[in-house]
Amino acid sequence: MRTHLLSSFAAVAIAFAATSCGSDNTSPSESLYAVSASVESLSFDASGDSKSFTVTASSEWDAVTSDDWIKLTKSGTTSQNGTVEVTVGANSSKNERTGTVTLKSGTARTNISIQQDGREPEPFDPTIKVPEGYELVWHDEFDGASLNTADWTYEIQGPGWVNNELQTYTRNSRVVELSDGILSINCYKESGKVYSARIYAHVGSGWKYGIFEARIRLPKGRGTWPAYWMMPVTVDWVNEGWPLCGEIDIMEEVGYNANYTSSSIHCKDYNHVMGTQKTAERYTAGAQDDFHIYRLEWTKDYIRTYLDDKLLLSFANDGKGKVSSWPFDKPFYPILNLAWGGDWGGAQGVDESCLPATMQVDYLRVFQQTQN
Repeated sequence: MRTHLLSSFAAVAIAFAATSCGSDNTSPSESLYAVSASVESLSFDASGDSKSFTVTASSEWDAVTSDDWIKLTKSGTTSQNGTVEVTVGANSSKNERTGTVTLKSGTARTNISIQQDGREPEPFDPTIKVPEGYELVWHDEFDGASLNTADWTYEIQGPGWVNNELQTYTRNSRVVELSDGILSINCYKESGKVYSARIYAHVGSGWKYGIFEARIRLPKGRGTWPAYWMMPVTVDWVNEGWPLCGEIDIMEEVGYNANYTSSSIHCKDYNHVMGTQKTAERYTAGAQDDFHIYRLEWTKDYIRTYLDDKLLLSFANDGKGKVSSWPFDKPFYPILNLAWGGDWGGAQGVDESCLPATMQVDYLRVFQQTQN
């Protein structure tokens, strides 16, 4: 038996030497696999696009990426030839971003580099006051004839969807109107149902940190609940959900408490369900009659809101690195909506004689620090 084992080991050694002679020390098992692509890299402009390449492999293969801004569509993965479509969305940052798509077949690996240009600077507009140390990265002055749906997304939901609100969120030319540079979100009753709008500024990959400023005139009437707020671009609703994901309320008001506007933040440790939310409220005479400026200043260290340049809410990052107390380190997007009734808006009932009611927005602007 000992002689037989020695002979077997010798045979293996001779076979290994024969396969590795003159090679780059690739093992026999590794030499069985190969995978290649028709390109070494793909480049995209800031607006985003989809591009494809072909794959050739010695056996079944796969394509993966760890960059969440890169989306892959694969075909032919169980054969030796296939394709990968790479899709990237708009890049809202001025910085170029790079990533990698990795092809795998057995132990073989091939990387394709993905590059996307940063956005072009916003055109200079002398009428827009830019905070010192910041630059304008996106804005909507609502000067068109209709809402720019390349930048804005409508929520479509029935009554009771959130907060026991009574309105149906829909999309039509009546719930959202643009005229003379003003966006109007209208809440009205028709055929026994109340309709309104909730719209999201879904621009590129959203924004992480910055100054978010809107000039708004609030609606009148018991039952109205206007809001200007922010949510994360990406939420894992199964494993994360609200309030762990975080929420920033820049401005809220309820009609029965006219002209009192508030700012709040919500996270797992601080939220209204537990009564621990961080909130500040202020009375502003004429908030329902005139336009006022509501602003969020958000950095890695703090969240602050302002009403007409006066500080309202200040919430500091506790520096503990806990998502439960500071989930505000990822991209968010702004939201504008006018709700009717609900847990807060309808806490003292609703007065349907106040319908239709209108929330008006003069502009929404986003600034980010110039070094970002």
